[in-house]
Order: sequence, then structure tokens, then C-alpha cells
Amino acid sequence: MRILLVDDDRELIDLLAFALKRAGLEPIAAHDARAAVRIFEERQPDLVVLDINLGASSGLDVLKELRRRSQLPVIMLTALDSEEDKVRGLEAGADDYLTKPFSHRELVARIRAQLRRSAQEWSPRRAPETRLQVGTVTLNLAEHSVTKSGQQVSLTVTEFRLLHCLMTNAGTVVPTGTILKQVWGYQEAGGSDVVRVTVHRLRRKLEHDPTRPLLLHTIPGVGVLLKADAEAPV
Repeated sequence: MRILLVDDDRELIDLLAFALKRAGLEPIAAHDARAAVRIFEERQPDLVVLDINLGASSGLDVLKELRRRSQLPVIMLTALDSEEDKVRGLEAGADDYLTKPFSHRELVARIRAQLRRSAQEWSPRRAPETRLQVGTVTLNLAEHSVTKSGQQVSLTVTEFRLLHCLMTNAGTVVPTGTILKQVWGYQEAGGSDVVRVTVHRLRRKLEHDPTRPLLLHTIPGVGVLLKADAEAPV
């Protein structure tokens, strides 16, 4: 699997590339925003690891450019003490994040979790499981598509996974820990920010009024509920 590493810290890139090679992955490197977009188009990676701070450029701008071209998994790297950076990255469409400093083993584990879930989504499934509908929202696993009132809705890979998890359990509160394990591959508690922000992104795309959700409900300290009988306005 080809992994695009984007960071202006060349020493860090070299260390990460070495770790990924040892894990059997194929790293390719970019050290600035322009190179990142160019290499992305030329090499078509399976996943991107992107630093939010690229010196003169912003990793968020790169993320927006990538999202215009693809919905493939993106893991953001952020500063340890920057909660704002984490939220901004997730809001812009990142699928996961790691705070610096982090272990190479943790990065490889996160990459493998994202790749594994992407592969599972494209594996053959029985016909009854390929189409889910709740209210005006329809999810088609075979086509990897979502529509609302018949109109196509563009979702990132992780948004699609989360919606599938919630629609499969429509009418039941799905615990945050279960969501983290099924959608992100987390084996331990933590990372509730990614759930909260990704739910918020889904609301913006699926709810008539995201500030007054009828479909997606967060139950503080418990999990997320997708109402089985929700009939959001078109």
C-alpha cells in the first residue's frame, strides 16, 4: 500500500518512511503543499499522513485540495497542546489525527486500521446488506454512495463508515467506544473528539438544520443515536 507523507520536517519524514518500509508499506514523501498535491495526483496513494503545519503553508489548505479530488483516508499530525488544530483538521475532513510526539508503532497501527476498513468496504457482501434506508437517507454499500431525498451526498471514507455503523444500529444508542473500534479501529478508550466532530460533519450534510438535528443525536457520556423514525425536511 502506498502512503503519502507530507511534512516540512525532512528528518521526521525520513524516520517515518523507514518505519513504514519496515512495516511493509510503500512511503512517498512531499515537503510542501505544492509537491503534496502534485505527487498525490501522479502517484495515487492509498492514504495520506499530513502535518497541519507546513511552515509557509497550511496543511488544512492541502487537505481541502485533496478533498476536492478524493475521499481517501487522511491522518493529520498536530501539535500536542493544540486542541484547536485537532478540531480544525477534523472539521476540514481528516479521518483521524495523531499528536506529536507519537510512536512509529502507533502511526503504523492507525494507518493499518484505516486501510483495513477501506478494504472491508470494498469486499463482496450479500445482497440484503448492501442497501440501508432511514427516513430520506439511503446508503448503498455496493456503490459506496449515500443519497438524501434522492440527491447524492458526498461523504469522506470515515463519514461513510460512521453513517453505516449508525444506520445498521438505527434506533439504538451506539456507545462511543464501539464507534471508535468499528469506525476508527481504536482498541483503547480515547479519541472521542473524532466522533464528535465527524458527527457534526454528517449533520451539516444530512440535516436540514444542523443546529437542531432530527436524525443524528449525541448522548453525552454515552454515544450516538440515529433515530429510526426521523423524517428530516427535504
